Amino acid sequence: MFAKLARTGFMISVLAVAGCNEKSVADFVPQGANKQLPEKILADMRAKGMNRESPIVGRIFKEENVVEVWKQKTNGRYEIIASYPICRYSGKLGPKYTEGDRQAPEGFYTVRPGQMNPKSGYHLSFNIGYPNTYDRANGRTGSNLMVHGACSSSGCYSMNDPQIEEIYAFARDAFKGGQTEFQIQAYPFRMTAANMARYRSDPNYDFWKMLKVGYDNFEITKVPPKVDVCEKRYVFNQVAPDGQKFNPTGACPTSTTPDPLKVAYGAYQKNYDAAFASAMNSSAPAAPKASIAGVKEANLVSDWTKRRARGERITIDPPSMNHDGSVTETTTRMGRIDSPAGRKMAALEAEQAAKKKAEEEKKAAIAFAKAEKERIKAEALAAKEAARKKASEPAETLTAQVQPAPEVPVEDESRLSQMKKKLLGMFGG
Repeated sequence: MFAKLARTGFMISVLAVAGCNEKSVADFVPQGANKQLPEKILADMRAKGMNRESPIVGRIFKEENVVEVWKQKTNGRYEIIASYPICRYSGKLGPKYTEGDRQAPEGFYTVRPGQMNPKSGYHLSFNIGYPNTYDRANGRTGSNLMVHGACSSSGCYSMNDPQIEEIYAFARDAFKGGQTEFQIQAYPFRMTAANMARYRSDPNYDFWKMLKVGYDNFEITKVPPKVDVCEKRYVFNQVAPDGQKFNPTGACPTSTTPDPLKVAYGAYQKNYDAAFASAMNSSAPAAPKASIAGVKEANLVSDWTKRRARGERITIDPPSMNHDGSVTETTTRMGRIDSPAGRKMAALEAEQAAKKKAEEEKKAAIAFAKAEKERIKAEALAAKEAARKKASEPAETLTAQVQPAPEVPVEDESRLSQMKKKLLGMFGG
């Protein structure tokens, strides 16, 4: 029954954040695209009962920074065959919401032959298939999300070149063997009871609980789960009545779980519940890592990405929003992208700065000229007033010096006349 539920899948890697602007750079297929898997891996396949071209599925765990490649055995179940550390990626735990938010998607994705690019500018690459049915039902956007080599990326998850060559070879051989699509299971972390207890207060917890159902189905069956979407949510290994379909945005049909899986899942869940209760009582759990604060932070970072693409001078790293809604600038360093857009914007800003400086200098010169004119006018008026005062000064002085004789009282004048007569008599005259 488990084998009938299998939907072959693959992953390999790593998703992307803001899109890699991927394009082919040559008309020939690079040698790396045809590189064969190492003999050690082939020997491990034979020892585990795997065929070289049997189907594969992959899982990615962000917190653990690991990509796992699982391969189908002759009994129909899958077993891990290779594990790779992710070389470089950006973003936080949590799903991708919108174009430019620099988030690596989480969920269940599919890679088909047409999504493989052997002529990638990043050595080798493939598109992971974001947005999927769930993402589109929930209005999430994004494009060009690649897994590639070169260990250098401004958005996509990047492996080093030897890693991507092996991953690419797993995919190539599985396609050659007849597998038509590979499932990618992308998780924030290994969804153990201890980790779920650590993140129980995270705003993304409900989304992660939904992913965990698919995670548990794979852990139980070791077969990629059948994935459908209804009511804007994932459903796993559900069988709808004949003639009914799963509508991504409509009501879920009355579906059933195969009895063997239902029994196995019940036992698995019982053990999980006990482990979760124990983890809740743990005195010193490991600190959780940062996660995206929902669509608000996604829009905040997306705006930063758009401004960066326009060549604006902004902070070197995008801002970060805390779960309480406050915004933290991760750095105070400013800069702009070195690109045609960035250089054009720098030249434009320099031209605007020069124009502004010229206008300010012109205004300053006009203000200086006006002030100088007022000063000269004031000095001329002062000089004129001083000359006027100087010209009127002699007349005022003469007037002050020539005073009229004081009037003599009549009785004093008579006395003076008598004295004059007496003196004339005394001196004979």
